[in-house]
This record gives sequence, structure tokens and C-alpha cells, in this order.
Amino acid sequence: MPQPFTLPDFYMPYPARLNPHLESAREHSKAWARDMVMIEGSGIWDEATFDAHDYALLCAYTHPDCSAEELALVTDWYVWVFFFDDHFLDIFKRTRDMAGAKAYLDRLPLFMPAAGAGAAAGAGGAPEPGNAVEQGLADLWARTVPSMSADWCGRFRESTRALLEESLWELGNINEGRLSNPVEYIEMRRKVGGAPWSADLVEHAVGAEVPAAIAASRPMQVLKDTFADGVHLRNDLFSYQREVEDEGELANCVLVLEKFLGCSTQEAAEATNDLLSSRLRQFEHTALAEVPPLLLDSGADPQSCLDVGLYVKGLQDWQAGGHEWHMRSSRYMNGHAGAAGAAAGLAGAGGLAGVTGAAGVTGASGTDAAAARLLAGPLGIGTSAARLLGSIAESLPRRARQHGNVPYRPVGHLPLPDFTMPFELRMSPHLDASRAHTLDWAARIGLTGTGIWTVDEMRGYDFALCSAGIHPDATREQLDLTSDWLAWGTYGDDLYPVLFGRGAGGAVAAKACTERLSLFMPLETDGPVPLSTPVPTSPLETGLADLWARTAAPMDVPARRRFRDTVEAMTSSWLWELDNQRLNRIPDPVDYIEMRRRTFGSDLTMSLSRISHGGTVPPEVYRSRPVRAMENAAADYACLLNDVFSYQKEIQFEGEVHNGVLVVENFLDCDREAAAEVVNNLMTARMEQFQHIVELELPALYQDFDLSEEARSTLDGYAAGLKDWLAGILNWHRGCYRYDEATLLRRAGAAVPPLPAGGAALRPTGFGTSAAGLADALRAGAGAGTVRLPAQRGLAAQR
Repeated sequence: MPQPFTLPDFYMPYPARLNPHLESAREHSKAWARDMVMIEGSGIWDEATFDAHDYALLCAYTHPDCSAEELALVTDWYVWVFFFDDHFLDIFKRTRDMAGAKAYLDRLPLFMPAAGAGAAAGAGGAPEPGNAVEQGLADLWARTVPSMSADWCGRFRESTRALLEESLWELGNINEGRLSNPVEYIEMRRKVGGAPWSADLVEHAVGAEVPAAIAASRPMQVLKDTFADGVHLRNDLFSYQREVEDEGELANCVLVLEKFLGCSTQEAAEATNDLLSSRLRQFEHTALAEVPPLLLDSGADPQSCLDVGLYVKGLQDWQAGGHEWHMRSSRYMNGHAGAAGAAAGLAGAGGLAGVTGAAGVTGASGTDAAAARLLAGPLGIGTSAARLLGSIAESLPRRARQHGNVPYRPVGHLPLPDFTMPFELRMSPHLDASRAHTLDWAARIGLTGTGIWTVDEMRGYDFALCSAGIHPDATREQLDLTSDWLAWGTYGDDLYPVLFGRGAGGAVAAKACTERLSLFMPLETDGPVPLSTPVPTSPLETGLADLWARTAAPMDVPARRRFRDTVEAMTSSWLWELDNQRLNRIPDPVDYIEMRRRTFGSDLTMSLSRISHGGTVPPEVYRSRPVRAMENAAADYACLLNDVFSYQKEIQFEGEVHNGVLVVENFLDCDREAAAEVVNNLMTARMEQFQHIVELELPALYQDFDLSEEARSTLDGYAAGLKDWLAGILNWHRGCYRYDEATLLRRAGAAVPPLPAGGAALRPTGFGTSAAGLADALRAGAGAGTVRLPAQRGLAAQR
């Protein structure tokens, strides 16, 4: 069967190395698979199929330095996970048996009992295994967790559970014939594809745990996410023919982009590879620029620093080895690979040149290798992997463009597209009263008249207009509180680049300012009065202290902690923006959309909506995939909407790099009109996903959790509130004087007609306006059939 596309030239800056214990792992894994009845008798694999897939070779490449015993254990895990994938496909995906799949998956966590270091993990009341998947999981769990901490066991259990259970998402899409949008796909592929699970297993293989104190931090999470995206996007390229043409799969990024962009399969493959390269570069940036400060700030001891370094090196080894295995495994399409990608996979592999013919590739020449060594350098903590000449050459133009933004360039007004908004706007009757209150509150706190905002500018921003739309049923007190939070968050977002965006000490001062803000959100309160807070020294601190006392008083401590987390997520994201601004670095698309939710304050404003929910909805329901996906879809629509409105303000008048339209311009090398169309099409796709979740997935969630009528009513009300939130945010952007060209020109000193009654706008940024969130697959993100990638790559011809 001919290949549907030619594999692109891959960016792979790390050399593949082979574990010397490969043969013993092959022998052990086959014997183990037989014992678990995965080969003969399973109906899934025969011996020839098992040998051809060669999972021991995968593990020998991805874990080149571990012992023979450890390699055998890791290989058994990969035999198990691939068997599960094929078993689930054959038994449930092909038959589309959703009920049977759910019952099957519900049993598997029973074979992963909670266990800490030294525990006998096979105990704990697990049932008798009923099939090869259950038997293999029980055996592996007992052999794996005794040597690890309780924290690692919890993380590994969760990533294993996600890998298993989110297969229902794939099956649900197959049953509906539904293709996910690019943002949804990247988020779900991480769970279904299992690379976060692989990252956890790397810690076991290298004998180095990530310290619990930093495991959930942004840098460590980004390392895991970028690793996962790199693994999965690469796999999508190699497995397109097998999954899409043979198995009828819909979960493949090439297919997602092919349909979303309305482009050819080859163009979609190139787009997927560009996104893969971007994620690998984000991994490098995080490892070099974000992890060292994290270790310093956390007070990590030398052993912890070494452990993190070994972990990062282990992830790099996995990327290189995984690529090499895909190049030669019979499980995947790997003929006619691009020369640069082939050379990247082979350089440094040592002793593999004799088998390259089977993969249709050739190794790098001695001259190229010597040149690569001259140009190479370490790309991560604790690694000596040399970049290859081909990979460097491939990455340099995009690296230069990512840091080549020309700030304050005239871009003019960006014509607004036709936004999809299916929800009716409702407005609070307390709008006028809240307007007056917020102006008075801002003056009393000190947000106006201090050089950031004038009273007229504050009036023009009209935060009460936003709160009246997003909370139309709020009481007067609740509406005032929401308006004040919007004003405070926007003020902070405007303040940080002015106060900390210039000068060598800006980063240190901004970090100190941000850390102090947490002191004004104590978890313990004495009635309405917060305890143990310092004396505020700025309007930002004064405003937060006031807001926290008014917001947190009726909450219990766990609820306060969750709400404080949403505020800290937003304030810490301002530091991320400052770092990119100092580097003149346009963010990676996936990192951008995920951070944009924080800079926009999405979780904070949604949390304000949940305050009235009380304890009617179990916390695990809020953490479930459908609820989080519903919130993220709504947040992305609102964030990207803001980016379109604020494009001229941020690019021309603020010299910003955090704008979704700009991110797409840079990533696709296209003009702003094409980029805006891509952004609008992504907004539409996220809106459609939001509606799909509300109409189909929430009712199924209610059944899965056997929720009470009260809880169901609360969540239905929450979904309705998010509809108000979306309609209200669009109405505010259309009605405030923060983004219109006349206001921007007036702020710059140009002669323009006076504003209508209501005031002027100063430097606009919005509640998170200066950072935004385009998405993963937006290497070329336009709606289906709307913006096509020219055959010569990119959209530069449209400039």
C-alpha cells in the first residue's frame, strides 16, 4: 500500500543510543507476555506480530542507561500498554461497545492499590484478574511501586488511570463520527497517548524522582507536557496510515489538521511536524531558562538538583530513542523518510548503520558529523547530546522568527470577523449602580490617579458592563464584587509591564511583588476580617486585601485555598509574560493558549461563579474531563476574542508579543488577516465543543457519578452561567472604550475626535489582555476549507 504522504524532515537534537541489555530484554519480555497470555491464546497477537513490533528495542532506545533488570521491567510495562491499546481496539473500538468498554475500564484501577515505598503492592483486596490486561497490570504494579515514594506512586497511578479511562473519549468520538478540534486534540492526546505515563516511568528507570515540592510547578509540568506532545505528534506522523486508513481512528493530529485546515494530507503532515518542532524547542527553553531558577527558589539540595537533571536527560533520551524505534518498527509507516530526519535519528546511535537500509535511510557522513560536533552544544540539564547539523539548520529560521518581533510597528485597525455567539445576552439591573460603585472603589483604593489609569480611562473601561453581562442574576453586592475583581486584575496586568518591564532589576522586583500578594490572601479568617496580613504598600496590595476579605469570608478553608490558587495562577502568569517580553520571544502556540487562560483570569472569574454552589457538587466532578473541557473551551473562546479586539493596542501601542493573532502570524508566517481568520475559526470550533459538552457529555457525566438532582441542577446552572459569561464578555468588548482606534490614537497624542460620553482609554490590556492562547495544532489553524496552506509551505506569499 503506498504511503499517504512523505515523512517530513524531523527536528531531533539528541542522539539515539542503544542499551547493551537489549537481547536479554527481548527474551524476558516474550516469556513474560506468554505468561500473561498476551501472545498465544489472546486473539490479539501472535508470536510473529510480537517479534515484529519489537518493544524491547523501543525500550532499549528510550532507556539506554538502565540496568538489565530495570530494562526488563520497563519493557514489560510497554508490552502491557501496547497490548491494552490493541486489545481495547479489537474488543471495544471495532464493535463500538461503549457500555462494555466502561465496565472493562472501571475494573482496572482495582489492580493499582495505593502503596508507598516498600509496600507490598499486590495486596489490598484486588480482585482475581479476568483477562491478560488485568493480569499484566497486577503483576507490574507489584514489581514497580515498592521502590518508589508514595507521591510518585500517586502520580503514576493517576497517569495510568488517565491513559486507560480516556480511551472512552476516543471511542465516543468514533461512535459519533466526531473529529476533535486542534486544542481539544492536544489536551486529550496527552492522556490517551500515555506519554505523561512514560515520563513518570522515566523517573523509575533513571532512579531519580522529581521532588514532590516542585512536581506540580509550571516548569516541571511544561517539561512533561512538551515531552508528551513531542512523543505523540511524532507517533501521529508515523502511525497515520495504520490508524486512519486501517483502523478507522479519528485521534490523529495529521487528520485533525487536514480537516480543520481543509488542506492536503502532505500539508497537514508538515504542519504537524512544525508543531512537533515547536514543542521540542519549548522543552529546551523550559529546561534551560525555567528549571534552574525553580530549583534555586525551592531550596532544592544537590541530590534533588541531580535527580531533576537525570530526569530531564531521561526525557531527552526517550525522544531520541522513540524516534529511532519508529524509524525501524514494522508497526509504523517509515519508508521514504526525510534525509534530515533520518540523519537526526541515526547520529550518535553507534553500531546501527548496518540496519538503516530496512528503514530506507542512511547515516550522516563523517564530514557532517564533524561539522555537527563543532556547532553542537548541550540542550538540556545533564545531557551531552549534540545537535545535528540538519536539525540546527531546520530550526534556525523559526528560532530567529520567534525572537524577531518588531515592537511598536504600525499595524492599523484589525477588521473584526463575524464572531459565533449562539447565546443571548442578559444584563443585570444593577449595572448603573455598580458602575458608580467601582469608580468610587478604584479611587478609594488608589487604582486611579497614580499614573496608570485616570478616572476617565477607568470610566471608559466600564468593568461593570462586563460583570453585568457575565453575572446577570447577581445581587448588587455580588455584582460590585465581580466588577472590583475585574478592575483589580486588569490594573495589575497593566501595571506590571510599566513597572517591571524595563531595567535589569525588573524580574527580581516583579517576583518579589508577586510573592507579597499571596500574603494578603490568608486561609484563616476571623469572621469578615483576614488574619495575619502585612500593611499594604501599594494600590495593588490594598485592593487585593479588600477583595479577599469580602470574597473569602463565607468560604471554608479548602474553598479559600482553591480560590487563592486561581488568583496566584493569574499573578504568576504576569511573570511569564515579562520573561517573554524581555527575550522578545513570541510564545509557542500550545504554551500560549494554556498560559492565556491564566493571564486572562479565566479560572478566577469562573470561580466567582462557583462560590454560590456550596458543597452540592463533589470536588472530583469539577476535576473531571467533561467539566474541565467545558471550562477550557469557554476560556479559550473568550481569550482569543480579546486577542482579536486588542491586536492593534498590544502590537502597535504596547510592543507586545502575547497576542493570539500575532502567535499565528509568526507560526504560520502569514499576514494578520489570515491569522485573524485562523483565530476566529478556532474560536468557532471551541464554541462548538462547548455546546457538544453541555448537550451530550454533561448528562453522561451525571450518570457516571450518579449525581443527585441538586448537583445536576447546580451543574446545569453553571453551564448556563458560562453561556452568560461568554455573551457578556463579547458585549463588553463591543461596548467599552479600551480597544477602539480613536482611544488608542488619543492615548498616543494624535489629534482625534473626542470620545462619546463615558471617557477615554489608556493603555489597554484587559483582564489578562496581554497574554493569550492560540493552540496546539494552530501551526496552520483555520476552519475547515477556509485557509489553505500553499504547497510551497507557509503563507508568506500572502504578505
